Amino acid sequence: MADVKDTKLKLFLILSLLLAGCNQGLVDGSGQRGSSSGDSAARTAPAQSADQFIARVNKDLEDMGREVAAANWLHATYINDDSALLAARAGERFLAYQSRIIKEARQYDGTSMSADSARAIKLLKLMTSMPAPDDPAKRAELTQISTRLEGEYGTGKYCPGGPGSCRTLNELVQVMADKKHDYAAQLDAWKGWRTVSPKMRADYQRMVELENEGARELGYANVGEMWRDGYDMSPADFEQETERLWAQVKPLYKQLHCYARSRLADFYGEDRVSRSGLIPAHLLGNMWAQQWNEIYDLLEPYPGVSDLDLDTGLKAMEAADVHTLTGQGMKHDAAERQAQKAVALKMVHMAQDFYTSMGLPELPPGFWDRSLFLKPRDREVVCHASAWDMDGNGDVRLKQCIEPTGEMLFTVFHELGHLYYDLEYRQQPPLFQGAAQDGFHEAIGDTINLSMTPQYMQRLGLVKQVRQGREATINAQMKLALDKIAFLPFGKMIDQWRWAVFDGRIKPSQYNAAWWDLRRKYQGIAAPVPRSEQDFDPGAKYHIPANVPYTRYFLSFILQFQFHKALCDAAGWRGPLYECSVYGSREAGKRFAAMLALGQSRPWQDALQQLTGTREMDAAPLKEYFQPLLAWLEQENRGKTCGWE
Repeated sequence: MADVKDTKLKLFLILSLLLAGCNQGLVDGSGQRGSSSGDSAARTAPAQSADQFIARVNKDLEDMGREVAAANWLHATYINDDSALLAARAGERFLAYQSRIIKEARQYDGTSMSADSARAIKLLKLMTSMPAPDDPAKRAELTQISTRLEGEYGTGKYCPGGPGSCRTLNELVQVMADKKHDYAAQLDAWKGWRTVSPKMRADYQRMVELENEGARELGYANVGEMWRDGYDMSPADFEQETERLWAQVKPLYKQLHCYARSRLADFYGEDRVSRSGLIPAHLLGNMWAQQWNEIYDLLEPYPGVSDLDLDTGLKAMEAADVHTLTGQGMKHDAAERQAQKAVALKMVHMAQDFYTSMGLPELPPGFWDRSLFLKPRDREVVCHASAWDMDGNGDVRLKQCIEPTGEMLFTVFHELGHLYYDLEYRQQPPLFQGAAQDGFHEAIGDTINLSMTPQYMQRLGLVKQVRQGREATINAQMKLALDKIAFLPFGKMIDQWRWAVFDGRIKPSQYNAAWWDLRRKYQGIAAPVPRSEQDFDPGAKYHIPANVPYTRYFLSFILQFQFHKALCDAAGWRGPLYECSVYGSREAGKRFAAMLALGQSRPWQDALQQLTGTREMDAAPLKEYFQPLLAWLEQENRGKTCGWE
């Protein structure tokens, strides 16, 4: 898999709706309580009421959304100049509409309207992560840059010895994850992928300039402030909220970092890994050092105890299918391809079965016909796993180049979480068809991932025996922590960098240096070789050229444990949180669906309370889940120098 198992891919520039809240009752268009008297009485009354205006916008979005989604689906699954042109033109038309409709929305500022209309108008103003300038030429330039950047990432290759030596991102990712842990090979792959991004630098700088101009036209100081305004609290309060959550989880990350660094020093030697300093970024098994699960074999606390090797089970399924098909006379190459598709479909059916066991519906028939499950052999596609809602009315699709690995299986379950969210809130009007906040959308599938316990994997037939006991628990928690805990500082620092880029604290001449400053500060890792401003390492991470906000993933890694605890409580679970699976619990499914159905029609605090009973994000359930591992790490790290300069 090419990136964090994250993503509901933005449908180009729309449908990544952010949100801001309003109270019930009569409010004005700025979200403040008001009445029909006073200053608003002196205004020229708009031709339509606010309710009529929002009804018209919802109809327009329903009509236009399908075209934009189709154009971008085409470009993501058939990357070429023609599909890029169609995607850019569709996006340009939508941006022109957006600029016009936002201007129209301003006529309602200060007027009395229902709470729903006030919320819808605020969402309308925040409806894209890429605000475009009013100027048609600049708007066209922005769409062209966006399409070009995403295409460059999707088609990027490292070619050290000419055309015949080219390797794709997926191939380079496999080198990083290889269990040989070859220092030189990993370093070459790490450096190689970062040869793709320097050419993005000038386009990215210009994209920031154009987006900031668009944000200022909407009344924001910059794009970062606009992004942070989408969380039902002030931008400043939201920034403080992310700091509060990070402070809750930082002690656990610090202990994990200390343990991992010591083990890596044992394996590679202290000349390559300091026992008290920063960890070289290419040694953590991941192209971006964002999750460390691929080096579990180096960090396993109790070797061989309850090793849930899902890869072996899935590959055995594929091998059995190949054997059957070749035995029936099919040529090996054709049998292998058919077996790959069959196993990919089995993995998707496994995921669907979990959701339906909770009382959620089966996926629509069109999902199976229109999704992309395998990397085609005849064309370039964006293999980055993503879930697509094409029309807000049930045409949902998965785009993933599925391979028979445990990581891919978890990704499939994650992506279907996006689709079930889409399906549950499709009864809402288009402006309310979105997550209560963007962290919710990412947390849904990962909440289900937490219920994929060893016992559940045994139920699927992917593991034969599940060993119980303290050692097995610590091993299982370590494996999950290398995914969930290791990710947290990375999930926070991506937008820390962008917010500073957008507001000018980080100048274009400092892009790369500031990137590595933040990676050292938050993650305690360092570039393995000297970097300069000739490089553009942020561009090697998909979400930077694709302009996808990233704080959502940090929030989702907190929220999913809150959701998991609430679902386990609903299911009547009474054991340790880390042993709970809500597979088959209709009551948990009922509670889950009720929250999902709200979409973004209400502030996220309302949606959170609907499921969990609290209105505040809280990392306490995460810490409860990992308490056995934290206690073990603190014991294991006694006498070691933890932390980093």
